[in-house]
Amino acid sequence: MSVIIKPIISEKASNLSDLRGVYSFLVDTKANKIQIKQAVEEAYGVKVAGVKTMIYAPKVSAKYTKKGLQVGKTNKLKKAMVQLVEGEVIDIFATN
Repeated sequence: MSVIIKPIISEKASNLSDLRGVYSFLVDTKANKIQIKQAVEEAYGVKVAGVKTMIYAPKVSAKYTKKGLQVGKTNKLKKAMVQLVEGEVIDIFATN
C-alpha cells in the first residue's frame, strides 16, 4: 500500500512550506498519522515534527443531458499537512 499519493502544489501550500515548513500531501484514506510520518521520513529523508490530517467528503454533482439528469460524485480524499523539524526542507520538484 502506497501511503503518499502525491504532493499538493498550490499557492497556499507553497506559502505554508516557505513560511512554516509545512508540506501538504494527498494520502491514502486508510493511512493513519504514524504511517504518514514514516512514509514521509522514508521517502524524503527528513525528520517530521507533526502531522495533521483532514478527510474531504465526496461531492455530488449533476448535469442535464439528452438522456436526462446525470448524477455523479467525486472520490473521498484525505489530505495530510506535515510539519518538519526546524531546519529541514523538502524539495518537492526533485526526482527520486
